[in-house]
Amino acid sequence: MDSSVPPREPILTLPGALTAYVALLAVIHVGRLLLPPDLDDLVIAMFGFIPKRYDQTLLTMPFPGGTGAKIWSFVTYSLLHANLSHIGFNVLWLLPFGSALARRFGAVRFFLFMAVTAIGGAAAHLVTHEHALAPMIGASASVSGAMAAAIRFAFVRGSFLSFNRGDADEAARVPALPLLRALRDPRVLGFLAVWFGVNIIFGVGSIAIGADGASVAWQAHIGGFFAGLLLFSVFDPIPRAGRPAAGISAPDVSDLH
Repeated sequence: MDSSVPPREPILTLPGALTAYVALLAVIHVGRLLLPPDLDDLVIAMFGFIPKRYDQTLLTMPFPGGTGAKIWSFVTYSLLHANLSHIGFNVLWLLPFGSALARRFGAVRFFLFMAVTAIGGAAAHLVTHEHALAPMIGASASVSGAMAAAIRFAFVRGSFLSFNRGDADEAARVPALPLLRALRDPRVLGFLAVWFGVNIIFGVGSIAIGADGASVAWQAHIGGFFAGLLLFSVFDPIPRAGRPAAGISAPDVSDLH
């Protein structure tokens, strides 16, 4: 065996940016577990996303954090979770898609992308839950955005869902399909059908802290998903292929950037 050939890196080896993101979620959650219940409620009220905070009616009420919370909660809600199963479920879905995206984008683009998709999820939740008092928390909108972005290149030959073995970094850097061409790929359409079906069937309501139970903020998932799908090209540092290559379609002039 030729020892000069470098070993291939496993596809699911976590890149540093994703490891840091998961560690941040874990540290925040552990820190909250150490707080007294009243202080933890204050953290949720200050950093969770509460649609009522943006109410312009005469019946407005003060919320912790004031004007600043109206800005930062569009992102900070995505760093809070209801319990260990909530954070574990999000991390489980993020591992394959987030790994590929973090390798492709690099740390700075990856963190900015997760923030932007969180904003997209919060905006969708605000539109569909006007006047709601229950705070929404969780990284699901950002996870959904990462999944949407990843399918732009995931099924291209040599990428991480193409069922070909290869180097993880190379798999994450294959040229992406233009959006409209990707939406004509039966595998992408199948993925979209399953994803939207699961969210619509099982997602009812929103995650409510302090309520008897927690439900899924499926509108936020969809907002994050569309943000990731449509804004992928803004963040993508990999140029489109100039001409068709094996398993890769040529760019379509109708691609949305």
